[in-house]
Amino acid sequence: MFNKVLIANRGEIAIRVIRACKEMGIDTVAVYSEADRDSLHVKMAEEAVCIGPAPAGQSYLNMSNIISAAVQREVDAIHPGFGFLSENSEFAHMVEEVGIKFIGPSSDSIAKLGNKSLAKQLMAKHGVPVIPGPDQGFTNPEMAMKEVKKIGFPLLIKAVAGGGGRGIRLIEDEKSFEAIFQEASHEAKMAFSDPNLYLEKYFESPKHIEIQVIADEHGNCIHLGERDCSSQRRKQKVIEETPSPVIDADKRKSIGSKVTQALKQLKYTNAGTVEFLYENDRFYFMEMNTRIQVEHPITEVTTSIDIIKEQIRVAAGEKLSWKQNQIQWNNHAIECRINAEDPKQNFMPFAGKVHNVVFPSGPGIRIDSGIYPGAEIPPYYDSMVAKVIAYDNTRKQAIARMIRALEEFSISGIKTNKDFLIDILSSDSFLNGDYSINFIENELLKKS
Repeated sequence: MFNKVLIANRGEIAIRVIRACKEMGIDTVAVYSEADRDSLHVKMAEEAVCIGPAPAGQSYLNMSNIISAAVQREVDAIHPGFGFLSENSEFAHMVEEVGIKFIGPSSDSIAKLGNKSLAKQLMAKHGVPVIPGPDQGFTNPEMAMKEVKKIGFPLLIKAVAGGGGRGIRLIEDEKSFEAIFQEASHEAKMAFSDPNLYLEKYFESPKHIEIQVIADEHGNCIHLGERDCSSQRRKQKVIEETPSPVIDADKRKSIGSKVTQALKQLKYTNAGTVEFLYENDRFYFMEMNTRIQVEHPITEVTTSIDIIKEQIRVAAGEKLSWKQNQIQWNNHAIECRINAEDPKQNFMPFAGKVHNVVFPSGPGIRIDSGIYPGAEIPPYYDSMVAKVIAYDNTRKQAIARMIRALEEFSISGIKTNKDFLIDILSSDSFLNGDYSINFIENELLKKS
């Protein structure tokens, strides 16, 4: 087992990893930008190293500075968390090259499965159902149009190296194709240094279903069930739940088996999430996230498996602690992302000082957050400041518990999306469980 781990991230995920390490008897090194000098993750770690100025490009995305900090502090491993460098194959390779363990997949796996076009090819080859569309990416709209005619309109174009909703466009007809393609390609180049786009069939009202997996270096791979991430605004997840209200035990077993068998063949290791669109009782592979997810806590509270600890054990060379037939799902869990933003001002991010905060509590409530009275919310990073997780015996009870928890949640000094989350949870579409990825923008926001 490791003696010392560096966490190459900030906020609640850094705190989450630090807590797991402490319980495992592992010392931690926090890295931080100048804007995060007084952050909670810095205070909690045994050691802390400033890696640069506030902008992420000069700190949390500064691979050389992070590697230098890891070498200087003689750590055994680096946990990348989510976001930032967590799916950067170059960073993973640099970590491997200096003899430090990367707590995640190999750099080769990240490079292959982090590329949407290649991942689609690999999954299809190993029996996972994929979204109809060509395998390769395109930079030339004329070449792409030849494939478009095979798919038909409407269709989606996506950045091959993308994530976070960037470089995604819906194209409804041939007339607008070239201009939108060029715009998306430019955005992809600016965001990911790769202008390649791939094409896929557009689904009118799908759900977004993801399967949590974890695999060890001994050929074992299990899934921990699905999460329904269909509550989205501008292709960004807002609320997640597990189990999905539309997936039964047989469907879970079937898609879980296909996913784990494919990843065994691909020799994938550590945690990951395989994401699907789901429509008319059929799964279509969309992409794979080769890292831990923001929404992993709802899987933890329904399976009683600490995914972060399991990541660490697997990275240390241990076998998985469970076999697939030992996994049990209990309760229904929901996660709400509390963002520092103003829904009344088109969800404009809100930076400032937290004057006071009261977290909800009681049975079936978990809070993952790094904020405290006096904490500064800087304008440089993601706007999420907390995650509220509520779980209970049934979906109906879990929804009621979450609404109660959000009503208790109080933050002064900054604006948040708390009331907006309550509106979603109270909507007929969410309560019925039949909501799609479009329901927030097509139903809730149109009414407001």
